[in-house]
Amino acid sequence: MPDPQPTAEQRGEQILSVFDTAFGELLAADPAAFRVKFRKMAASAFAFYRGTACLFYHDVEREQHGGPYLDDRTSRVWIHGDLHAENFGTYMDSTGRLIFNVNDFDEAYVGPFTWDLKRFAASVALVGYAKALSDEQITDLVRTYAAAYRERIHALATGAKSDEVPPFTLDTAEGPLLDALRDARSLTRFGLLDSMTEIRDFERRFAEGGGSVELDAATRYKVLAAFDGYLETLPESSLSRPDSYRVKDVVGRRGIGIGSAGLPSYNILLEGNSDALENDVVIYMKQAQTPAVSRHITDPAIREYFQHEGHRTVISQRALQAHADPWLGWTELDGSGQLVAEVSPYAVDLDWGDIDDLEEITAVVADLGRATATMHAAADDLSGQSLVPFSTERAIDAAIAADEDGFAGLLVEFAHSYGARARADHQIFVDLFRNGRIPGLAS
Repeated sequence: MPDPQPTAEQRGEQILSVFDTAFGELLAADPAAFRVKFRKMAASAFAFYRGTACLFYHDVEREQHGGPYLDDRTSRVWIHGDLHAENFGTYMDSTGRLIFNVNDFDEAYVGPFTWDLKRFAASVALVGYAKALSDEQITDLVRTYAAAYRERIHALATGAKSDEVPPFTLDTAEGPLLDALRDARSLTRFGLLDSMTEIRDFERRFAEGGGSVELDAATRYKVLAAFDGYLETLPESSLSRPDSYRVKDVVGRRGIGIGSAGLPSYNILLEGNSDALENDVVIYMKQAQTPAVSRHITDPAIREYFQHEGHRTVISQRALQAHADPWLGWTELDGSGQLVAEVSPYAVDLDWGDIDDLEEITAVVADLGRATATMHAAADDLSGQSLVPFSTERAIDAAIAADEDGFAGLLVEFAHSYGARARADHQIFVDLFRNGRIPGLAS
């Protein structure tokens, strides 16, 4: 944590310094995209927190070498890297099941497991504050999250059967998680295609507008060459029908998420698993970003394990997510690592807007604790990655067992202190932005 009482001016300088390191080159290349990103971050303290993983890790870095519950193993497990209350939602796994779990692995890396838990706990404090919950109620929510995480990690570490710790599906989820899964089930591939494409001369093509950007011939050629490289990174099980990968169209994209400002992105339309036009598939290719946490992990064995950021993102997601998207892969374009995955018609994010009843909030937070534990446990010696060659759930279980009573308290204390820090930082950021003090970016 930083000095707990820096002046607003001192903290503003810290924020500007961290932003320059994290965003400087991309901001200089595309200031308009960052103006949009920062406007979204200005909307609320939570939106600011979502967009500033770089600042969070600048503040917690000192815990890398030691700290409660961290040892040689628990300091180097696969972590999500940006675990907050809104990074959960639905996806269809490679077996065809709709799953509710953690999503968005752009910031995933190898590091201390407590960093994921603290980032989530602080987000609970921000959500709770925005819903006018008392400090005592927020404390109870964080304790609920800690207890659910602890219980699930212990169950997984001690060999619980899969039916005792099932994933969140249409059969097992409840409340808002089940609502999200039902919403996802009501969506269709045809609906997605209808929103992005049109049929011209008996063939499907991307429609104009809606953020699509027509590519010149040279760029199109480079994207298609990168696509050929991507195919080589897919598991054999994904290559069952060669025609599935016939490219029908490709466009550039504008207006992607709050965390991807300034990063080039493309959509590619593929034949899909049959000649029928309603089975076409849209995949995206975007330049992968440097994860914020990686700037604070100095182990060269971790850094050198990855070919580039696209490779890192995919390997991390495959480690953290059971039965990941079969279209998930990586490639290179103009010397930069690219992430490639399906634009899924079945993706629905958890919506906190209508979750206002305290009992319901508590139940959701408990489920997200279980989901976090399941994610951490997926990424171990059985995931096929030599970078973490041990059972993460057993290592984490043993570390928590050494000080069972202090675990929840650690997260509660951090949630309150960093939640307050983020709220203050948000106001400082708004003042910096509106007064034109962010270099290269007029308000």
